[in-house]
Amino acid sequence: MLERRSEILKRNIHQLLVQENQHGVTRQENYTLHKMIRELHQTSHALNTSR
Repeated sequence: MLERRSEILKRNIHQLLVQENQHGVTRQENYTLHKMIRELHQTSHALNTSR
């Protein structure tokens, strides 16, 4: 389940980064991006400790 969550987060982060590079993002989107990056980091850490 953590692997799937990690894949979804990576995809969503990628989409927001592409949008940021092309058009810029709002303050709310920037907050969401950083929140997802933190969550991805936590998920990756949990995956590594469970293996």
